[in-house]
Amino acid sequence: MGRAVLSQFLILSNSSPRLSSSVFCGGLRSKYLKRPGFIRHNRARNGDNGAGFRCCCSVSLSPPAAPETSSSSVRKRIVSGVQPTGAIHLGNYLGAIKNWIALQNSYDTLFFIVDLHAITLPYETQQLSKATRNTAAIYLACGVDTSKASVFVQSHVRAHVELMWLLSSATPIGWLNRMIQFKEKSRKAGDENVGVALLTYPVLMASDILLYQSDFVPVGEDQKQHLELTRELAERVNYLYGGRKWKKLGGRGGAIFKVPEPLIPPAGARVMSLSDGLSKMSKSAASDQSRINLLDPKDVIANKIKRCKTDVFPGLEFDNPERPECKNLLSIYQLISSKTKEEVAQECQDMNWGTFKTLLTDALVDHLHPIQVRHEEIISDPSYLDGVLAEGAMKAAAIADATLNNVYQAMGFLRR
Repeated sequence: MGRAVLSQFLILSNSSPRLSSSVFCGGLRSKYLKRPGFIRHNRARNGDNGAGFRCCCSVSLSPPAAPETSSSSVRKRIVSGVQPTGAIHLGNYLGAIKNWIALQNSYDTLFFIVDLHAITLPYETQQLSKATRNTAAIYLACGVDTSKASVFVQSHVRAHVELMWLLSSATPIGWLNRMIQFKEKSRKAGDENVGVALLTYPVLMASDILLYQSDFVPVGEDQKQHLELTRELAERVNYLYGGRKWKKLGGRGGAIFKVPEPLIPPAGARVMSLSDGLSKMSKSAASDQSRINLLDPKDVIANKIKRCKTDVFPGLEFDNPERPECKNLLSIYQLISSKTKEEVAQECQDMNWGTFKTLLTDALVDHLHPIQVRHEEIISDPSYLDGVLAEGAMKAAAIADATLNNVYQAMGFLRR
């Protein structure tokens, strides 16, 4: 659940495509169940994604069916979260948090601050607690409704770490060695500066998801590989310890974990840098000029948009591959203004950059100002925020502990 984002997330609408995934493409399910390490043995025959880990995902253009919401039905569950490192920026908001508001109305939702993931790279210990509270306040300021969604801190539910250890025993080291993000970050930092947690954090991500028997996980393009590992690991544990083996130990039998489905939005999943339209907007980018932070004041937003990278082509357009910055800025305006792509294209096609930047700046300031005001109110009332997080952790723990107890039983541990 990403480096910065547990998952970059879904826009749920009738026009939103659903990324349906079939982990076992080409009829390989039976092979996997007979031989859990099949991915490695069959990669030359079945192809891989360039990192040695095959992502068997396909896109279906049909919209997802609306979940049942009657009192007699059980809502499908979605989990997601954001790391409390750096400032929450427009990419986190448009690609994730903004979409949670729609999700919470139709799904059983759990949104958490993934503070355990935040320590996989060097961090400021004095800032972690403050950043965690600030991130929770942003969730609420953006519109997450605690009467509909549980909001909590990852480390406040200890089952996350316990399940991670149990899952680690079933995770082949080769699966982790092939994770693209580990390769990239370890190469940049050097072996002496990389802790084991950077290698194993995809297992913690799997624990985050599987603990809650999640039906769907909103993810961005850069997180599909990690979610695919989660799905494979769920199937592996179900095979190794579930079914009749679990039943013989006094359990209910059947699958221990649900295998979650990925959901990816058609727009907003990858908001790009203001400095480079080919690079994702990121907390870790050296220049703050490359991103709009949610709490940036009006003058800072105006300055960043004024100085952002553009091009020399006349007019504005979405679909010219030679104009990545133009596409990115138009997409941001589309998402902020809630207009369709066609409406934005028609409105802006004859604009020059000066006119459009003023339009975009005004739209951003107008959209973010209420969030900033609400954030200040929440962060100024620590008892309210503490209560929200405590209640959310209690609700989450009830679900997580039930799953964890099943795993302990299925793996043969002495019951408490």
